[in-house]
Amino acid sequence: MRTATLTYGHGTENDFLLLLDEADQIHIAPETIARLCNRSSGIGADGLIRMVRKNEIWFMDYRNSDGSLAEMCGNGIRVMARYLVDHKLLAPGLFPIDTRTGKKFLAVPERGEISVNMGKVEAIPNEVTIIQNGHEWQALHIEVGNPHAVAFVQSLDQVGSLANAPVILPEDAFAEGTNVEFVEILNESEVRMRVHERGSGETRSCGTGVCAVALATTLHRGKRVPARWTVHVPGGALTVEIDGHSNAVLTGPAVLLREHEVTL
Repeated sequence: MRTATLTYGHGTENDFLLLLDEADQIHIAPETIARLCNRSSGIGADGLIRMVRKNEIWFMDYRNSDGSLAEMCGNGIRVMARYLVDHKLLAPGLFPIDTRTGKKFLAVPERGEISVNMGKVEAIPNEVTIIQNGHEWQALHIEVGNPHAVAFVQSLDQVGSLANAPVILPEDAFAEGTNVEFVEILNESEVRMRVHERGSGETRSCGTGVCAVALATTLHRGKRVPARWTVHVPGGALTVEIDGHSNAVLTGPAVLLREHEVTL
């Protein structure tokens, strides 16, 4: 049996297990990832990031807590960048990390918050309805390299439990499932949100979801880009700036906490 060292970290309490696999030699089965991410019988995390170097550029192989593949993760990529800098694998400054949705450029200081250019955030003209705990809302379909359905509520208390995934109508609106964000507008520059992530359930934060919410709120309020929003999530706060070309820059913390020796 093979053993490995996993590093546990989080970005606004969206937490991850990081595995350094520079030479791209480690295969982890989906059921092993699910076991490691299980909060009752494993270490516990929202997902696992395998860090691979390909053609001199680091690649983020991200998996949800159920072992399913995901395109990328806005909080996770900041945590990965913090790992690479803290472990002297990259120098502080501006550098790219490759993902399944292309290269993302990050500004990583030696200490402090990290910014990542998430690329283009787009609104898709679909009619989407979200049903949750007896309530029904119209939602905006937003793409951030991965899919999001964003619904605006008077109060997040209306949402209730997110133990189960919200119902999405029409059923074929998202062929591979979607992340769902519920948003309460606080003022002209701040919102609060909760999120149910496909493959992970309700999480304390979602980086791509925060970017989706920033564009959706801009459109919902009848504003134009560029725009800047502070998004409060259960795990803290993140800032999103959307430029005139609809590119989003996400800024927030990234924390490494401890290491675990595990059997893969």
